[in-house]
Amino acid sequence: MTTTAETSWPALPYSAWKDTYATLHMWLQVIGKIALAQAPPLNHCWSVALRVTSRGLATRSLPHGTRSFTIELDFIDHQLAVRASDGEIRTLALAPRSVADFYRELMATLDAMRLPVKIRPWAVEVAQPVRFDQDTQHHAYDPEYANRVWRILVQVDRVFTASQCAFVGKSSPVNFFWGSFDLAVTRFSGRRAPPREGPQFERDAYSHEVISHGFWPGSGALLEPAFYAYAAPEPPGLKDARVQPQAAYYHRQLGEFILPYDAVRQADAPDEMIHAFIDSTYERAADLAKWDRSALDRRSVA
Repeated sequence: MTTTAETSWPALPYSAWKDTYATLHMWLQVIGKIALAQAPPLNHCWSVALRVTSRGLATRSLPHGTRSFTIELDFIDHQLAVRASDGEIRTLALAPRSVADFYRELMATLDAMRLPVKIRPWAVEVAQPVRFDQDTQHHAYDPEYANRVWRILVQVDRVFTASQCAFVGKSSPVNFFWGSFDLAVTRFSGRRAPPREGPQFERDAYSHEVISHGFWPGSGALLEPAFYAYAAPEPPGLKDARVQPQAAYYHRQLGEFILPYDAVRQADAPDEMIHAFIDSTYERAADLAKWDRSALDRRSVA
């Protein structure tokens, strides 16, 4: 019998779904590049991030002349839906297919809806990018694991949103970043950060001091799903700070605090464990970086 915890926080073993993960990552990058081409350049790349919906992941409303449209990946019915502001809707099936095939059909669908978009058809934030229209190596799609990762994102989005209630400074929406395939929420001190090297999107994202929390299915140095926390710039002493819960630790190679997803999934109170991780990493980082917490934190009123 499946318990509520197993339904809300399903297992997501990296080895079991890594091929679907790689393909889905590229599909989402195609969608993200379309958003990048159409969305106004809001600060910190917020306008091109995706959002978690009650069915999957979707763009924000994207302007196209006097019309607008959204693209949503539905992980219940396993289809992509393009919805235009004039009422036109077209769908594509989500099934095992190459990135090249997915890219061609989606771009043809937009053309047929009189919503042509030009993008640079290259993946970002991956070690060996391949042009979308030439990528035939990624073609896996397991609907069970696609649905599982979305169900996890629904829960993480809910907990992350609630975690922001105690913070009254500038904070981001809960964003899904298609380049790195993570769900993240960020708090700002209000002070500018030292100039950062790297691509323009990173310089924009870290133009001000931040403390970020997120969820990531894993890759590279950490082949397991996990929650993470970091401060940028990182204040001296943070990597040695004690944080909660007991399962959390500082990953020296990543330069982030990590809370393994399996520890959360198997906990009696997953929400409370995530809140403990967010609260303790924020408090340690904000104190060491000398943030003005009297102005940024909501104080209880007796």
